[in-house]
Amino acid sequence: MKIKKRYLILAVLFLVFNMLTATQYAITKVGYSYTIVHPSDASIRYIGSDNASDGIRVLRVVGSNTTNVQVTLHLGDVYSTNMQRTFSAAFGIVNEEAYPINITHINVSSNNFTYMKIWLHGNRTANANSTANDPSTVLMWNNNTIVNATNTTAWILAAGNRSPSDMCYNVSNRTHCSVNTPWDTNESNVRYSIDNNNAVSGVSDFVWVQITLDIPESVQQIGTMTGTIWIHLESEAGS
Repeated sequence: MKIKKRYLILAVLFLVFNMLTATQYAITKVGYSYTIVHPSDASIRYIGSDNASDGIRVLRVVGSNTTNVQVTLHLGDVYSTNMQRTFSAAFGIVNEEAYPINITHINVSSNNFTYMKIWLHGNRTANANSTANDPSTVLMWNNNTIVNATNTTAWILAAGNRSPSDMCYNVSNRTHCSVNTPWDTNESNVRYSIDNNNAVSGVSDFVWVQITLDIPESVQQIGTMTGTIWIHLESEAGS
């Protein structure tokens, strides 16, 4: 009888010990949702402006406009050595978030030399290669070199209004300072603007991107040059 009691005590101690040390498991769940939209309708969106040599916007949709929608910059296919061409408003960046967005830096990834310079600036029609032409200009990329430091702010996109049909050059007065960004259905299939009200950093919810192609006398190779422009943004929405 004493032996059985001893085994009973050991069994109880074993169970108590396992109750104290056993891993606990639980299952819970939470739903989620998000929406995939056209790049011209996104919360940080791209709009066209300048036309390429074929008469279509430099910024345009590649392939289908309903599935796998992607936009690209068609900068032309008629360049040779010792040529330069500037698109003062190759495309625009518009903020639709309810808080400001900072653009910090821009880099370009490519298997080729880019022969490219990129600026952010406010005057759509001005050549941003000089502050004399456009005092707001910020040089961001200079043929394989990041110019604006990665830890600084080059341009502040003011808070948007979550409406892709317009943009605003002074967000403190949207009633009188908003301009439309309608659809361009002439093959480019992007929203666009040719309005000449200047963008101001921290005041406007958009900025223009100027791209200059500067082809030197001696080039790496002849053929199609392709790559990707990376625009780096940050915000303090969660602080």
